[in-house]
Amino acid sequence: QVQLVESGGGLVQAGDSLRLSCAASGRTFGSSAMAWFRQAPGKEREIVAAISWSASNTYYADSVKGRFTISRDNAKNTVYLQLNSLKPEDTAVYYCAAKNTWNPRAVVTTRYEYDYWGQGTQVTVSS
Repeated sequence: QVQLVESGGGLVQAGDSLRLSCAASGRTFGSSAMAWFRQAPGKEREIVAAISWSASNTYYADSVKGRFTISRDNAKNTVYLQLNSLKPEDTAVYYCAAKNTWNPRAVVTTRYEYDYWGQGTQVTVSS
C-alpha cells in the first residue's frame, strides 16, 4: 500500500513557477514508478510527467517539455514536479500517482496502470 499526499499548488501569474511535492507513505515507494497527471475542468485526466523508481528514466508530455521537471528523493519518499514558465492552459488539478513495479527503469505513462493516487492539488495560472 502507498498513500500519496500532494502539496504546493496555488494561484500564480503566467510566467511564474511552482514546485509541487508528493509525499508517499508505505514500504513500497522505493520500488514504485511515479507520475504526475492533471485534469482541467471538462477534460480527461492526462499525463504530465513520469519517472522510474531508480530515477534513471523520465517522460514528459509534449505540452510541458522544457518547462516542467520531475524528480524524486527516495530517501524522503517524495516526488517533485517543478513547473516553470507557467501558462494559463496549465491550470488544472494535479495528481500524483504510483505503480509498483519490479523494473527500476520502467516509466509508466498510461493512467489505468497506476495503482495509487493522491487527492490532487489545484494549480491556477492567470493571464
